[in-house]
Amino acid sequence: MIKSAIRLTTLATFLMALNAPASFTPAFGAGGGGGPDPKDQGSSYYPRSSYPQPSGTKATHRVKKTSKQSAFEDPVFAKGYREAYVTIYDRNDYAAAIEQLKALGHDDHPNVANLIGYSYRRLGDYKLAQVWYERALKSDPNHVLTWQYYGLWQIEQGNRDQAQYHLSRIAAICGTDCAEYRSLAETLEKPPGTGLVY
Repeated sequence: MIKSAIRLTTLATFLMALNAPASFTPAFGAGGGGGPDPKDQGSSYYPRSSYPQPSGTKATHRVKKTSKQSAFEDPVFAKGYREAYVTIYDRNDYAAAIEQLKALGHDDHPNVANLIGYSYRRLGDYKLAQVWYERALKSDPNHVLTWQYYGLWQIEQGNRDQAQYHLSRIAAICGTDCAEYRSLAETLEKPPGTGLVY
């Protein structure tokens, strides 16, 4: 049921992004990994991971187009990313997806590093997952989806206080109404030891 909700959130977020003005492009919700929808073969769209700041808050960094962001404009990269996305979310073949993502040659791209971290987490390799989540955040400290996935990693490790910190980082970036905040907050409300989370 959680996977279905997350997929619906991802799809809804993607559709909102398509209809949003160019100055406001949210990061994708849980399961999205950011980047173009893998079924949209013609898209060269790169979602910025920064949200407009809620009124009264100060942006933590300026968003400007970098070579990391323009990777999605490369049709070979975009196609490879879509294929890895499908490998993860449709086939649940995390080991193959890691190889696909690394073969893209953009390991420092926050969306790529985040999905590699997610794949390692799903394989149960928490140490490597942590390395890749931290790599994604080093590349983009406001990558909301990484804060969410890394927060889930923290919960799975029993670090609820750290997960709460991740939740506060998400709130500072996109507010408490974004899908990433709601997903992590909902997971934090569950009693400890309820098993693996998304």
